[in-house]
Amino acid sequence: MSHQDSRVVRPWGWYEDLLDGPGYKLKRLWLDSGQRLSLQRHQHRSENWTVAAGDGVLFCDGVLKDATPGITFHIPCGAVHRAQGGDQGLMLIEVQHGALLQENDIERLEDDFGRVLS
Repeated sequence: MSHQDSRVVRPWGWYEDLLDGPGYKLKRLWLDSGQRLSLQRHQHRSENWTVAAGDGVLFCDGVLKDATPGITFHIPCGAVHRAQGGDQGLMLIEVQHGALLQENDIERLEDDFGRVLS
């Protein structure tokens, strides 16, 4: 199975699960130009983002960082975070660490696409 077969399309772009094992998961995310992830936090995992390509802005607990290829960004468990694609779009490699690594461990605080649970 190619990675394209496992691509999950989202309103902001797409992601692919690349690899996983006990306590970790590796993903690739693409954010279209000007699009952003929901402002979110996780109760069961930390994440490390590496910018693979493109440009944009990374945010974690009040800290903004320009996203340029090679930049890494650590998101502790429970930290409020978000990424936004710039003019070129943004490719992130995400490594998740934790005991529970599931998509339902996303608490959305703000969302451009109406996915916040009241």
